Amino acid sequence: MTKVDPYLHAVLLLHGAGKEVSQEGILSVVKAAGVHPDEAKAKVLAEAVKGVNFEDLLKNVATMAAAPAAGAAPAAAAKPAEEEVSEEKKEAAAAEGLANLFG
Repeated sequence: MTKVDPYLHAVLLLHGAGKEVSQEGILSVVKAAGVHPDEAKAKVLAEAVKGVNFEDLLKNVATMAAAPAAGAAPAAAAKPAEEEVSEEKKEAAAAEGLANLFG
């Protein structure tokens, strides 16, 4: 099983509960999980996710996870429009940047 970073988990939990994703909120969730909190890590993550549209990000992650299960589609049919590709690249780069924060 893949280990999920407790700070990223805290962000998703706060978002799912409809709460503001803030440094204090992240620290509270991490403490409640029994992890010794790192204030600097929580601050950086809270700043990094400001303005992130979690609904679109989660929808894209679900779509990317389901794509391999769909089977091999013809290349022409599976090729998205240039505008969509550009947006997907931006979102993938943002997600990769977040992932790199936590090694």
